[in-house]
Amino acid sequence: MTYQAPDLTILPRHPVIAGGKAGEGGGETVPHIYPATGQVTREVRLASVADVDTAVAAARKAFPAWRALPGDQRRNLMFKLAALIEQNSQQLALLSTIENGSVVAATAYLGWDGAQKFRYFGGWADKIEGRTVSTWTGPAHDYVSYEPYGVVGAIIPWNGPMFAATMVAAPVLAAGNCIVVKAPDIAPWSIMRLGELFIEAGFPEGVFNIVTGGADIGAAMVAHPDIDKIQFVGSGPTAKKVLRSAAETLKPCGLELGGKSAVIVFADADLQDAAKRGLSGAISANGQGCVNGTRLLVERPIYDQYLQMLGAMAGHIPVGDPLDKGTVLGPVISQAALTRIQGVVDTAVRQGGRLIAGGERLGGERAEGFFLPVTIVADVGNDAEIAQHEVFGPVLTVTPFDSEDEVVALANGTEYGLGGYIHTQNLRRAHSVASRLDAGMIHVNGAGEGMTPCAPFGGVKQSGYGRLGGEDGLKEFLRVKNVWVNLANPAAAR
Repeated sequence: MTYQAPDLTILPRHPVIAGGKAGEGGGETVPHIYPATGQVTREVRLASVADVDTAVAAARKAFPAWRALPGDQRRNLMFKLAALIEQNSQQLALLSTIENGSVVAATAYLGWDGAQKFRYFGGWADKIEGRTVSTWTGPAHDYVSYEPYGVVGAIIPWNGPMFAATMVAAPVLAAGNCIVVKAPDIAPWSIMRLGELFIEAGFPEGVFNIVTGGADIGAAMVAHPDIDKIQFVGSGPTAKKVLRSAAETLKPCGLELGGKSAVIVFADADLQDAAKRGLSGAISANGQGCVNGTRLLVERPIYDQYLQMLGAMAGHIPVGDPLDKGTVLGPVISQAALTRIQGVVDTAVRQGGRLIAGGERLGGERAEGFFLPVTIVADVGNDAEIAQHEVFGPVLTVTPFDSEDEVVALANGTEYGLGGYIHTQNLRRAHSVASRLDAGMIHVNGAGEGMTPCAPFGGVKQSGYGRLGGEDGLKEFLRVKNVWVNLANPAAAR
C-alpha cells in the first residue's frame, strides 16, 4: 500500500496566539508523530508558563470591551468566523487527519460542524435575557441578570481537538467571556489554524488566545488566579487533578470526561441497522471517542445471529491510509496506546472472552503505523476490565441479556454515565429504558447523530458534569446575579 504523504506545508507554525498576535512558544521543542507511519512530521515548539501569563493577561484586558460589545456585533463576528471556517474546511480536515490519524472521510465534516456551532451560539449572543422575580416582602422590584464569568480556560484533548475547541469556544464567546485554549501538544495543528482564523475574522485582540502544550501548561491555567472558570475535556484521572488544583482558588469547573457507553440491542430491532451502527463505536475517531458505544448488550434470542452479522461486517471495514477517502478506520494515536489496547484485549480473551474479529496489529505495509483492525470480544462478563474501563481503541465487547431489567442493570453497571444507545422498534420500551439509564445522552436507533450544537451534551457519575451544547451549554458560561430594588416610600417608613 502506498501512503499519501501529508502536505506539511499547510502546518501552522505558531503555537501561541495571545492578544491577537501569533508567535513562537517559550517552552520545549517536541517531535510530532504521524500515527499512520510512526514518522515525525515536524518539531513543535510548545508554550511556556510565561506564555500562559501573557495569554491570560491579554484575555483579561480584552474582557471589559468584549463584554460590553452589543450582542449583535458579537453575533456578526461569530458569523464571519463561521464563514471562514467553512471556506477553510478542506485544510482543517487535512490538519485534523495529520495531527491524530483520524480518517479524512470523517474529518471532512469538521469545518461544517464548527461553522454550525458558531452560527448557533452566535444567534444566542443578542438574546441573553434576564427575568423578574415576584416579591412578597414588600414593594420592590427584583430581577435576575445573566453575566459572563470573565476569562475561561479551556483544556482540549488530542482525540478531537477541532470538534472540542469549537464546542467550548462558541458558547464561551457568545456569553461575553474571553478564552484561553490549551491545544494538545501531540495534536496541535487544527486549533493553531483556528486561532489564525479568529485573527482573520477581525476579533478584538485578546478575545481568543491559544497556548500549545502538555500537562504543565494545563496545570498553570487551572492554578492561574486570573482565569475565572475551567472547562476541561479529557480523562477522569486528570480531571481529579484539575479539581484539586481549582479548589485552591474555588474556581468552578466544567468536566466532559470519559465513557463506557452501552449499546442495547433488543430482539425486535432492525438487526442490519443495529449491527452497522454498533460497529460505529469501534470506528468513530478510530475508536478513540469518549461517547462511543463500546459495550454491546444483545438480547439472547438474537445473540448468535447478531455476532455473525457483526463479525462479517467487521471483516470488510477498510483499514489504512487516513488520507485516502476510501479508508474507514485509521491508526490509534501512538505505539504506547496500541500496546496498551492489545494488552487489554489479550487479558479479556485469557479470562474467557471469545475473539470474533481482529485482535492483532496489522503488519506488512502497515507495520510502521499504529493500526489495529476492528476487534470484537464476545461473551464478556460485565465485571471484566474490558467492560468496565475505557479501552480507547477500535474494540467492542458483546454480552447477552435476557430481560429489560437485566439490561438496564448491566448498562448502568459501570462508573461512567456519558452515552447510551437503544435499538428497538417498540417506542414504549425505548422511552422506558431511556428514562432508566444513568447517562447524559441517549440515542434511540442512532449512533451519534444527536450531537448537534442545539442539544445539550455531557455526562453523569465519572463522566463529569456540566453541559456543552444548546441553551444549557450557553448557561454554563453565564453566572447569575440577583438585584432587589426597594420601591417603598422612604417618607412613609419614618
